Amino acid sequence: MASRWLAGCVLLLSCILGFVVPSPPTYQTYYFDQKIDHFGFYEDSTFKQRYLVSDTHWRKPGGPILFYTGNEGDIALFSNNTGFMWDIAEEFGAMLVFAEHRYYGESLPFGNLSYSDPKYLNYLTSEQALADFALLIRFLKERSEARDSAVIAIGGSYGGMLAAWMRMKYPHVVVGALAASAPIWQFEELVPCNLYYQIVTNDFKKSGPGCAESINKTWSALNRMFESDEGIRWLSGTFRLCAPLKSQDDAAGFKNWLSETWVNLAMVDYPYPADFLMPLPAWPIKEVCKYLRNPNLDDKQLLQNLFQAINVYYNYTGNTQCLNTSQTAVGSLDDLGWSYQACTEMVMPFCSDGITDMFEPQTWNFEAFSDDCYKQWGIRPRPKWITSVYGGKNIHAASNIIFSNGDLDPWSAGGVKQSLSDSLVAILIADGAHHLDLRSNDPNDPKSVIEARALEVAYMKKWIKQHSQQVNGI
Repeated sequence: MASRWLAGCVLLLSCILGFVVPSPPTYQTYYFDQKIDHFGFYEDSTFKQRYLVSDTHWRKPGGPILFYTGNEGDIALFSNNTGFMWDIAEEFGAMLVFAEHRYYGESLPFGNLSYSDPKYLNYLTSEQALADFALLIRFLKERSEARDSAVIAIGGSYGGMLAAWMRMKYPHVVVGALAASAPIWQFEELVPCNLYYQIVTNDFKKSGPGCAESINKTWSALNRMFESDEGIRWLSGTFRLCAPLKSQDDAAGFKNWLSETWVNLAMVDYPYPADFLMPLPAWPIKEVCKYLRNPNLDDKQLLQNLFQAINVYYNYTGNTQCLNTSQTAVGSLDDLGWSYQACTEMVMPFCSDGITDMFEPQTWNFEAFSDDCYKQWGIRPRPKWITSVYGGKNIHAASNIIFSNGDLDPWSAGGVKQSLSDSLVAILIADGAHHLDLRSNDPNDPKSVIEARALEVAYMKKWIKQHSQQVNGI
C-alpha cells in the first residue's frame, strides 16, 4: 500500500502546469540522435529525442535561447502550456526550445520495448536526461547564428528540478535557470515528511470553515462503511463509480484516490478557470468547501457531501457519467515512467499524522516502499543517491538559479524558499499554486505573481547581459 500511496502523490507532483495558452503556439518538430547511455561505452545505440523549436522572435545572430527542460510527459503538452516563455519571447528576442525527456512522449530509447522489461528502463535517470539536454544544446549552438547565444534553462516541478540541476552540473552550457516549484529538497530528511500534507490542509482550512475538519472525519466514516457488504455497495452507488467496490480490500485504493484528489486540487487552486488536469472553476477549493461545511454530520450525510465535493474536480462540466478511481488526471502525463523513477532515484518521503493535517495517519516506511518497488520493477530504490549527486542542501557553490514557489503549492514543502546568495534567489508567491509563474499572463493574476515574473525577467536579462559581456571581452 505504501508504494501505491506514494506513487500517486509523486505522479501529480512532478509535472503539472495546468493552464491554457490563448492560442496554440507555433513551433517546428525536430529529432536529435542521442546515445542511449552517455556514461558507459558498451551500449552504443542511439534513439531519436524529440524537441520543438520556435524561432519566430529570435534575434539572430546571438539572440538568447530559452530552453525548457522537459519532464515526465509528452513535450507538446508542456510547449502548449508554458505560457510564460511564449509571453516573453518577443521581449527577449529569444528562440524557444522544448526538449522531450527520454522515455516520455515519442522519445523512447527502445521504441515499443522501452517499458516491456525493467532491463530496458535502466537508462531512465535524471543524469541521462541532463546529458541529453547538454548535448542537444551543444548541437543547437553549432549553428553560426547561435554560437554566442546565452541559454537559460526553464522548467516546472520535476522539470524545474532538472533546470536547477542543469545549471549546477552544466554551468558551461546554461548561463542560468528558472526552477519553478522545484522540490529539490524533498529527499531523505532534508524537510519534514509531513509538511507536504500540512500545506494541502492549510489550503482547505483557508477556503472554507469546517472544510478540512470534514475531510479529516471522512476517513473514519469510510472505514466504517467498508466494514459491511451493504456499506460497500452504498459507497459504489453514492459515488457513481465506474467499477464498483467489491470488498474491504478496495478501501486503501479508494482512500488513496481521494487523497490524490485533495492534493491535485491544492496544486491547481488557481484564481481563474483552468483546464489541464480537469476542467475546473476559479479557486476550485473554495467551490469544494461549499459542500463540506459541517464535520458533525452522520456518516452517510458526510459522505454524500463528500461526493458532491469531489464532483467539482471530476465532473464540473456535468458530462461525466461515472467516476474512475484509477484516474485522477487527464492529459499526456506518464505515471508508469514516473513510477519507475520514484522506485529508483526519486525517493521522496511523505507522511501524515491526521492531527496537523486532514489525512489519515501514514508513516514513511522505506522498507515497505522498497519491497513494493521490487515486486513491480525488480529493483531497489537508492534513497541517498539524489542528495549525493546533486548536493542536497549544500548547493552554495552554484549560481544564477531562481527558485520560485507558491504558498498554496504542497510541493513548496521541498522547495528552496530562502535566498542562499545573491545569485541563488528564492521568490515566494502569495496565493500561488503549482508554478503559477509559468502560466500565461491573465487578468486575474494576483499582484504577487505579476511581481514574481517581473523579477524573473530582470534576473534573466542580467544573466544574458553578463554572458554577452564575457563573449565580447568587456
